[in-house]
Amino acid sequence: MNFVLDGIIEAFRLLATGDHEVARITLLSLKISGTATLISTVIGVTSGTAVALTRFPGRRIVMALINTGMGLPPVVVGLFVTILIWRSGPLGSFGLLYTPAAMVIAQTCIALPIITGITVAAIQRLPDKLAIQILALGATRRQMVWLLMKEARLPLLTAIMAGFGGVISEIGASMMVGGNIKGYTRVLTTATVMETGKGNFALAIALSIILLILAFAVNYLLTIIQQRGSK
Repeated sequence: MNFVLDGIIEAFRLLATGDHEVARITLLSLKISGTATLISTVIGVTSGTAVALTRFPGRRIVMALINTGMGLPPVVVGLFVTILIWRSGPLGSFGLLYTPAAMVIAQTCIALPIITGITVAAIQRLPDKLAIQILALGATRRQMVWLLMKEARLPLLTAIMAGFGGVISEIGASMMVGGNIKGYTRVLTTATVMETGKGNFALAIALSIILLILAFAVNYLLTIIQQRGSK
């Protein structure tokens, strides 16, 4: 088990020396997953709020699809995104395959149902008559929706954390659509898999520790914001 200790030491050495390759991989991981989470938040919170507040035919089916998407395997997402952007696919002419943009698309597809589903649940947990009371006070429908979202801001921040956690740690979709190209699409998860396959366990453990530190740092920041909002 010496390689475990070696991996921990290697992780702190890489962090202390500011290894250029590791820094680039880490920043790319944060850029891709952060972008995917941001896109998913804008779309997911908006659509989730709309689904929660609107009654329309087929609403239960839509909610069932959202809940199913929350547990969608990343490799399935990777497969369908790959088919979509394959050279002979519908979006093949854009040349997205094996690019960071393709990884953002795949990760957005993973995070979107998570954020949307938690948003629906958060808005539905608000008092039933709250929306009516806000409208009765003279607010427009747009103002009413904004106030309801503010009222549910704590669980919405939880949705963002869950969405980010779901994509920063996924490997299947990123590997399938990104290809793990050094200096271009290699992120912490794909690099860890590659080093493990090569038997370089110390570096693989080091990369895993850096990934955990990155995930903790982002979620710690969001937790601070969430707890401040609860006071």
